[in-house]
Amino acid sequence: MRGHLIVKLAGPLQSWGQHSFEGLRTSARWPGRSALLGLLGACLGIDRQDREGLRALADSVAFAVRCDRGEHEPQKMTDYHTVKNARVDYQGLKSHETIQTWREYWQDAKYTVAVWSQPKAVVTLDRLHQALCKPVYTPVLGRRSCPLACPLVQSLFAKAVVTAPDALSALAAVAPFAGMVYSEEGSGKQRELRLRDVPLVDRPRQFAARRVFVQQLEQPETKPETEAGDHHVSG
Repeated sequence: MRGHLIVKLAGPLQSWGQHSFEGLRTSARWPGRSALLGLLGACLGIDRQDREGLRALADSVAFAVRCDRGEHEPQKMTDYHTVKNARVDYQGLKSHETIQTWREYWQDAKYTVAVWSQPKAVVTLDRLHQALCKPVYTPVLGRRSCPLACPLVQSLFAKAVVTAPDALSALAAVAPFAGMVYSEEGSGKQRELRLRDVPLVDRPRQFAARRVFVQQLEQPETKPETEAGDHHVSG
């Protein structure tokens, strides 16, 4: 059995960047590894220039993300901007000109994230739990214009995690129970994606690839004994 810290991401707008440049800033359907590490790093107070701190965090945690199923499917919104002082190498610009740009957001999306420790973790789940409850820097949902609509950790306990054999089982025990899960652990029985969203600490804005396992969680016929805020306590 293993402990999983459950994190809730909900807000009127969320934007989880993909590979893009100035003109079109697309949003992935769910927060990737780079985005989640950035969120945790902000709560911990790790500065962007603190490479050792960033590396310690990245080596300590793994993630599984569930796109929570609700009454309505989240809708994608595209916001139009003009940007001054664009990077010179954007589409052959000769100077820092003003350009047009389009940025994507998800409206009313909700995610449940299971975080668990790697074998040689330096940053523990207890420390993460404390940081999520009292963040050093203000956490946002991908962009500064995307505030939280609820606490990141929705638990009545000071040290609460869902204890389960794996991340999928942990997410299956947390309301709303159903949704598509994108996990860093899995097996050959599950659909597999290859994503480039692992930040390279020594190479800013460059990313390595990882495998992500995809599986649909269905609403159970009977309510599980454990839910977020009312689950087994560990630690």
